Amino acid sequence: MSMICTRALTRRFGEICAVDGLDLDIEAGEVFGLVGRNGAGKTTVIKMLTTLLPPSAGTATVAGYDVVSQAARVRRVIGYVPQALSADGELTGYENLLVFARLFDIPRSERRGRIEDALRFMDLTDAAPRLVQSYSGGMIRRLEIAQSTLHRPKVLFLDEPTVGLDPLARHTVWEHVARLNIEFGTTIVVTTHYMEEAEALCDRLAILHRGAMAIVDTPEGLKARIGPGATLDQAFAQFTGGSPEQEGSYVEISRTRRAAGRLG
Repeated sequence: MSMICTRALTRRFGEICAVDGLDLDIEAGEVFGLVGRNGAGKTTVIKMLTTLLPPSAGTATVAGYDVVSQAARVRRVIGYVPQALSADGELTGYENLLVFARLFDIPRSERRGRIEDALRFMDLTDAAPRLVQSYSGGMIRRLEIAQSTLHRPKVLFLDEPTVGLDPLARHTVWEHVARLNIEFGTTIVVTTHYMEEAEALCDRLAILHRGAMAIVDTPEGLKARIGPGATLDQAFAQFTGGSPEQEGSYVEISRTRRAAGRLG
């Protein structure tokens, strides 16, 4: 059984179809990427799979649970790091994790150990007593990932995890995401605009175009479809089509820039 399965998953906003009949199967332990231009529907898919937004039509299951009729069960087995800042700058790193440990109903007897393990795993032990407002963008992202994995979820959703980060911080986040997948077998779904990131992290990619599935393949498979020596950027351009001016939305671009400003 797939860890994530969607059939004809659809989301409409009035007359606009943001996600159009999406069929998707993601296997347990896979790092799966959702890529596409601004407005392609990536974040909308994530919001439906994390139960934040109900589908207009179709079905979706996560770890065998229906995202509509079994939403509470879905939320217990997932972690989610949104584009927007989710850490509180006026709390320390340790205090942020303690808040999430309580939200996830982690038993009191286990909280300290879980928090210390998460800090160690994300290389944040020394920074734990400091206010988060003093952290760099990369440290904040690692803390947010630590928050979302305290309850040891089966599936972790990362929505534009490195937007606004410098190249060094971006690679550090990649390393920790890869370790989560390798050491714990966590299934990871990531949205990104960076083809370098998609190639570094993902086993397979789904390219979305105007809310619909354009193609699903491995990074190497996508490049091979274009021709010898092709890059993933070229594959992305081929399967999304059109020009940048025809794509995207004010809301999506504004959200991305706000996230970049907070983490930059």
